[in-house]
Amino acid sequence: MSKNFPVDKFENLRTPFYYYNMQLLEETLKEVAYCADLYDFDIHYAIKANANSELLKTIKKYNFGVDCVSGYEIERALSLGFSPEGIVYAGVGKADWEIELGIDNNISCFNVESVVEMKIINQIAKEKNKVVNIAVRINPNVDADTHAYITTGLDDNKFGINQIELDRVIRNLKKLSNLNLYGLHFHIGSQILNLNSFVELTEKVNEIQDWFENQGFNPEIVNVGGGLGIDYDNPDENPIPNFREYFKIFNENLKLRDGQKVHFELGRSIVGQCGTLITQALYVKQGTTKQFAIVDAGMTELIRPALYGAYHKIENLSNSESIEKYDIVGPICESSDTFGVDVELPKISRGDYIAIRSAGAYGEVMASQYNLRKLPESYFSDKI
Repeated sequence: MSKNFPVDKFENLRTPFYYYNMQLLEETLKEVAYCADLYDFDIHYAIKANANSELLKTIKKYNFGVDCVSGYEIERALSLGFSPEGIVYAGVGKADWEIELGIDNNISCFNVESVVEMKIINQIAKEKNKVVNIAVRINPNVDADTHAYITTGLDDNKFGINQIELDRVIRNLKKLSNLNLYGLHFHIGSQILNLNSFVELTEKVNEIQDWFENQGFNPEIVNVGGGLGIDYDNPDENPIPNFREYFKIFNENLKLRDGQKVHFELGRSIVGQCGTLITQALYVKQGTTKQFAIVDAGMTELIRPALYGAYHKIENLSNSESIEKYDIVGPICESSDTFGVDVELPKISRGDYIAIRSAGAYGEVMASQYNLRKLPESYFSDKI
């Protein structure tokens, strides 16, 4: 039974809901800001991890930019007062209206992922009589040693431009006069715990930088994406990732040009541990070989276990004694609606509060209304 949750204040709140530890978020942001400032690195928060407005207002206080992957995310960032100069826009399928939105609001940069996209952005920019910044997203073919669904930097991923296409990129850059090559962009995946993957990334970035310089291009920035993982197994022991070692790798291994800046797009590592999905036990059902704890949250509130087979630590906040084994499952009419199998927990009774930890990233933002369920509320430790 965790002391990190004000269970006595949950009684009047309808479950399931997301609970955010705002003190932990602040501590994480302070650590990111401090470590990045050691090397004069620029941070863009990857809004796709969690777009909750209260969290974004807190993040904005640290003068981070925003990494967006849709026009809707750009609109959210602008509405909350993030500077357009700190907004970068990635994504393999940018619609014309989204490109126009970015250009009209003078965002910092489009991270382009194909030659055809470069041509479309150039055409729209030309119609608006503007020159826009782009960063070419290049697949460095680095294995991120993570789940296949969240690996993004290999040659057979849908993201980015493969190195074999770079000659074509250069030919087009010389013709597309409404584009300015502002940067090179890399992102190899998500939930990366093996820091050697980032060392390998820097080696590939250095090679690609040399190649671009030989072609007569010297971009102002190198955007190395994000991907730093969090400790889903031990959220209390390791609530804040090792940003110091992470940034140190890039500082020691990247071979930068004079005046060149390094940008990062951090999402999960900032917000992942501050969020918890709070649910209540509806029934305990004894199967032939299994004991099921059926809770009122489901894959509609946290899809990662169903989508990736992802692990989240589960805690019984209402009891701390008499350990039993359960499959923790939700009410959704899908067999994959399971949060954990053979989980050892203190005895669960109807009405017990169950915490599904490390749900701050890709929890609320991926929630759905499947089975016509209502989207759950969010509550914050400094306001509850």
